[in-house]
Amino acid sequence: MKTPARLRSLVEDGLIDEVLRPLKSGKEADVFVVRCGEDRRCAKIFKEARHRSFKQDVMYQEGRKVRNSRRARALSKRSKFGQREQEELWVSAEVDALYKLSAAGVRVPQPHTFIDGVLLMELITAEDGSVAPRLDDVELDAATARDYHQRLLGEVVRMLLAGLIHGDLSEFNILVDAQGPVVIDLPQAVNAAANNSAAMLLIRDVDRLRHHFGRYEPALLETEYGKEIWALYAAGRLRPDSELTGRCEPEETDVNLEHLMAIIDAAREEERERMAADEAPDDLGG
Repeated sequence: MKTPARLRSLVEDGLIDEVLRPLKSGKEADVFVVRCGEDRRCAKIFKEARHRSFKQDVMYQEGRKVRNSRRARALSKRSKFGQREQEELWVSAEVDALYKLSAAGVRVPQPHTFIDGVLLMELITAEDGSVAPRLDDVELDAATARDYHQRLLGEVVRMLLAGLIHGDLSEFNILVDAQGPVVIDLPQAVNAAANNSAAMLLIRDVDRLRHHFGRYEPALLETEYGKEIWALYAAGRLRPDSELTGRCEPEETDVNLEHLMAIIDAAREEERERMAADEAPDDLGG
């Protein structure tokens, strides 16, 4: 196929040998399958981020480092320069998160290089070599649902211990390869220690996993892993091998239970609104 303009420099520099086909086109990025030597990889070309609302920007960008006060003022004023800075923050947040989580042992696509607004990374494939399906497109039995749910809770814990929360984790940004779930799409990843919405986002991520896997294993619907994970983290007791029970009765000295429940209620209300919006007719045709 014809090489997209944004990939030409990578081809000329020998980082990509051939652009094979488009994989995905979205508001945030276009993704292509490319050949690099004997390997197939993904090339993710980031787009502008103007479609995001300012409210969402503020929530997710809190705690992200802005290089100087001039840039911070530009971001707050929404100037053209500020919008460019905003877009750079979103892109760098995803790239930085991918490298950090890969190094921490989280199952994410392995990043290879980031240059000229293009992220070159591992292509996640199924056993037959085709592109791995999204979790939403995979039918599960109860045992596999329990297994995948536990694995993804482990990924959430590893992400949190690496200082990050995915922020938009769901069945739509998890792929399934021969070894199991792989977490993708991290532009909204937040700093767990520096973002006031961190607890809400963590609990919302885990609740989405509970609701999805609860379709196949209803017993999961009665669990409170998000609440438990955050309580352990807030108390400084979360470890990679922490044994999670799905129940949580935090001590008042560790966590303000009333405040935590308010966070949980807010997360679940936001999730109900998201689900209602997803079910509404799409005037733009997807």
